[in-house]
Amino acid sequence: MSRAGAPSRFPAGILPFGVRPITADDAVTICHWRYPGQYAFYDYDPQDWRSMLAPEANYFAVTDAGGAVAGFLTFGANARVPGAQDAGLYREDALDLGLGLRPDLTGRGFGQAFLATALAWATELVRPAMVRLVVAAFNTRAIRAYERAGFRRGPTFTSLVHGRDVVFLLMSRPGTGDVLDREWVPRG
Repeated sequence: MSRAGAPSRFPAGILPFGVRPITADDAVTICHWRYPGQYAFYDYDPQDWRSMLAPEANYFAVTDAGGAVAGFLTFGANARVPGAQDAGLYREDALDLGLGLRPDLTGRGFGQAFLATALAWATELVRPAMVRLVVAAFNTRAIRAYERAGFRRGPTFTSLVHGRDVVFLLMSRPGTGDVLDREWVPRG
């Protein structure tokens, strides 16, 4: 094992993940990430970086052991998707979580460590009774990672994104739980 309980077979400089308030440089970097194929749906407009810096946006940079941006987290209203709001799916008291992993790290088995970092950070900030997130229904890779982290499938809904209707899945899990205590093992 390496420090912070991360398995030692991970590439140097990747783990453990850390979290810090987002900076302008972090936001610019994130807005220039480009995901392949159908995942391009998650691309930010490069001009949107300033919106990540607004205090009410609640964005945080997730960093690797070398301090490079490996992902981002956002909490609260900024993590909500308008279609779910319109459908009245945000009724119960829960912390809404939005997150994204750097494109070159997706599909490589880092999901559980990334989610554990996000959940630990959320628990540290507000100790929510419930954590809720929304994922595009086509993103089965992320859905599997969320389910392994204890999230349960909820209702689906549609929301207009980039000029087209997209089906989303609402998922939730208790705010504290064994994902923070259990050792995770990467694929590979």
